[in-house]
Amino acid sequence: MLIRGVRLDPLITPTRRVPTGRAPARLAAWDLGVDEYGQSVEVSLSQVPGVTVAGLPGFGKTSLINGLVCDWAPSPAMQFVAFDGKVSAAYQGDYADLVKRMFAFVGDDLEEANALFQRLVDLRETRHTAVKAQLGVTDMWAVGPSPAWPLVVVIIDEAHTYFRDHRGSDPKTKKLAALAAENARLVEDLVKKGRSVGILTVLATQKPTGDAIPTFIRDICPVGLSFAQKTAESAVAALGEDIRNWDDANPINLQDPAYVGVASMSHQSRPGFARIRTPYVTDADSARIAETTAHLTRDPMELLRTHSRLTRPKTVDHPGDRPKAA
Repeated sequence: MLIRGVRLDPLITPTRRVPTGRAPARLAAWDLGVDEYGQSVEVSLSQVPGVTVAGLPGFGKTSLINGLVCDWAPSPAMQFVAFDGKVSAAYQGDYADLVKRMFAFVGDDLEEANALFQRLVDLRETRHTAVKAQLGVTDMWAVGPSPAWPLVVVIIDEAHTYFRDHRGSDPKTKKLAALAAENARLVEDLVKKGRSVGILTVLATQKPTGDAIPTFIRDICPVGLSFAQKTAESAVAALGEDIRNWDDANPINLQDPAYVGVASMSHQSRPGFARIRTPYVTDADSARIAETTAHLTRDPMELLRTHSRLTRPKTVDHPGDRPKAA
């Protein structure tokens, strides 16, 4: 039996993380913060196809994702792409300071988002074709991410923007509905098939009910976190039916302003759920990290083509193959 005592409640004590700018010691390890006992919580995202992050506005979703980017950005084995449904342009919103470290970014335009989702699916398909020839394995995680074959982190914030069911019979609404349905199909492809070729999809939304993130996407994301929620329905959508049996960890009890930055998630090492105080990363620190790591930004498709040229076997010129002189 282990008995723990804490002098201050770690959950109501705001914390700040100052990114070091050094590459992480363990690739794909997500340092989430501290639990209710003040113990560090780290989640491995190796072999994870998707993550969902839910919660009311202003309670910490985007800050958590910003922290992840800042921690991983100093590694050339990580590349980032973002969809932000809250803004129309890259210079707006919560990711404006980090865009320099992203190889692509789109806002709330469904047509632009659709084109970028298709581009990522094309990357997924090309990687599946090339993984054996280039890495000598069928699962990228057998060798791990590298600068030539990085982990591609796909961030979809305000995910409901891209999947919402548009209803109406006018041509514009019909077009939006078709784009939203196609977006859902493409993201399902990324989550279902992207894991073995190094594509990780992170979806953030206020309440991950089926109208915000289609269940055929949400239910295949093995890691889920939720900041404060208003309804039991939203809590169950975010964390599963079992959260009803863990009242202390239920995110409907995190609505007090003291719990801004506190999330619940299923515990990886023991039954039940853990509450985690996630650290705050300032805009100034995000801008600093993006500025100092911008030179590491690469388009993974271009890296794939370069790697293919470097690893293409040389042809052997046999004398008998040469054309005879006239």
